[in-house]
Amino acid sequence: MGVFGSVAVISDIHGNLPALDSVLSEPLVANADALVVAGDHASGPQPTEVLDRLRSLGDRAFLVAGNADREMVNIARGRDVPIPDEVTAWAASRLSSEHVTMLEVLPHPLVVNIAGFGQVLCCHGSPRRIDDVVLVDSGLQRWQEVFQNVDPNIKTVVCGHTHMPFVRLASGRLVINPGSVGMPYGRKDPSWAILSQRKVTLGSTGVDSDDVARRISESSRFPGVNHWIRDYVLGRPSDVDVIDAFGPMDGRST
Repeated sequence: MGVFGSVAVISDIHGNLPALDSVLSEPLVANADALVVAGDHASGPQPTEVLDRLRSLGDRAFLVAGNADREMVNIARGRDVPIPDEVTAWAASRLSSEHVTMLEVLPHPLVVNIAGFGQVLCCHGSPRRIDDVVLVDSGLQRWQEVFQNVDPNIKTVVCGHTHMPFVRLASGRLVINPGSVGMPYGRKDPSWAILSQRKVTLGSTGVDSDDVARRISESSRFPGVNHWIRDYVLGRPSDVDVIDAFGPMDGRST
């Protein structure tokens, strides 16, 4: 892996192919030298379609494992897992052996080299754990905990998992969360980030929610697809709801 002049970063597609295709057609994303996808690719109503689309991107795309990806692999392999949510269990049942292997070998974390940034660590939850919760308002002690084993030379970290975009300095490092493609929280449009020329750009791609809902409903065989669409395409938690829900998970006192 060489040094990239620009890298697009997306995360948390959650099996939403129309949203993914919209983002991939975004000029800034399409024209980036590489694409990093920071986990939770397929747990949603179109799991195999999304994985096939990502695979079609070839060597340009670098995929990181997410907690839902690991859970789907465990389910597909017949391992004992805590009771999964309905869509994750269903999505795991749809995977071919090639899809399972594809998810099984994904790294966490992954380091890419970007001009102007140097080594950039890309993870899902945090560099420490795939399911850690860190938020834009997490305290510095929390960031110090999740960064404790990160190479001191790495000054930029990309994470996903919480579905809301932010950029902040934390414990001496620049932290970027691109938000979510398939299940964006706080606003309706799928979001992304571009790292280029020492600059971070957060962006979103406008979508017609009714059209996305129709396309998913017509193609997905997930029995609960209409409820999923209602919750994550036509409606979604607000940023306040998400901070209230995730806040206790980042170790803060309540």
